Amino acid sequence: MAAVQEMARWQRLLFEVEREFVRTLPTLIYRVGEPELKYLLCQHVWEAAGHARFLRERGRELSGFGAGEEVSAELRRLFDEAVLADDGYVALAGFYSVLKPALLRAYRHYVATTEPLADWPSRKLVEEFIRDEERHAREIAGYLTVPLPRATHAWCDHLGAAVSAFGGFLGERPSASLPPGFAWEIERRKYAHPLTCNRGVYPTCSSVFSHDPKETPIVRPWLVDPATDARVIRIMVYVWLMMEMDAVDYLATVFYDTPGAPFDLHHDLARHLWDESRHSQFGFRQLPRLGVDLMTVEHSLDLYHILVRMAPHERYAMMTMEFEAGSFPTKATVMDRVRELNDFEADTLLAFDRNDEQNHVRYGHRWLPEIMALAGETRPVDEFVRATQEKFTELAARHGGQTPHGLPPERRLTGEKILRLVANA
Repeated sequence: MAAVQEMARWQRLLFEVEREFVRTLPTLIYRVGEPELKYLLCQHVWEAAGHARFLRERGRELSGFGAGEEVSAELRRLFDEAVLADDGYVALAGFYSVLKPALLRAYRHYVATTEPLADWPSRKLVEEFIRDEERHAREIAGYLTVPLPRATHAWCDHLGAAVSAFGGFLGERPSASLPPGFAWEIERRKYAHPLTCNRGVYPTCSSVFSHDPKETPIVRPWLVDPATDARVIRIMVYVWLMMEMDAVDYLATVFYDTPGAPFDLHHDLARHLWDESRHSQFGFRQLPRLGVDLMTVEHSLDLYHILVRMAPHERYAMMTMEFEAGSFPTKATVMDRVRELNDFEADTLLAFDRNDEQNHVRYGHRWLPEIMALAGETRPVDEFVRATQEKFTELAARHGGQTPHGLPPERRLTGEKILRLVANA
């Protein structure tokens, strides 16, 4: 059984590496600014979760994989180190110029070493993962600054030395001693989420919702007013969907803050994250087709500013039990109105958004008690959710509404401008 046990041991190591990517890669999402880059990172997190799940399922069929899901302390330290780059783009380079290539080398080593027929099920999985990793490298390449700044080179050298000390993730290379003067950043400081998220070149504001058509693009009464032109509602709901970037940014903070979570919890969080990213892309891609200049659409920051000051189980409770569960009545009305336009694409996107949100609330009922337990929270769920809603209201009074409009009224998209845009279409 030695050959089986060796392959199982390698699969266990690969599972742990992919699991650490799921836990730590989301820390890049709210620190980089380009929406397309955020979307790609969410996709890569979801694909890493899929890789880890399949490795776990296959590994459990082999003698020697192990029953638990724990990650070795040495591997966890490496990934904890990787998130500590002071700049999000330096961290991005560390992950995609050092850690992801190391994973790709490990997968290729597995394929080169395993017996093709005896280990056919594992080999076919790994071959698929290799194609994913090669695609990930191509997709991110354009976001890595060339030539890399000196600080980025230094950080990549630092992480590279740590990987070399492993001898690669599978020990496929001779291990090297850490260079003289090497010091682990994680031994002297802890990672902390930034108090604001990065939206790159896009203008920002506190919220895109209000009751004033001269102030914001989404006018709350108009969404449910039968007299509102359905074309106006369609544009407003696409703005709403694009602003699910808020959910992308604050949900991404929960992974790192729950290191003791079972893998299945992080797997479903990764799916949730990818869903929110897809929803944001619905708006990001459809608004220009309806004549909206994306540089006139301000990005709201209030939810991130408030939720990052709350504990991870509180963030997750607000997202699933308040924001998503509370959105169903309004979104049902919106869907009915948009159907009047006979816009098949809009109907399809809204239907998938609604279906995904229902799944997210199910995730909340499944996983909120477990995240609460990880935090030592012993109150009944309903009591905890009510207390968290009250805490959110208190924090919103202090930390909400602090981001001024990034654009003057004559330049930013507002409800009044949407009316004119529809009238002139």
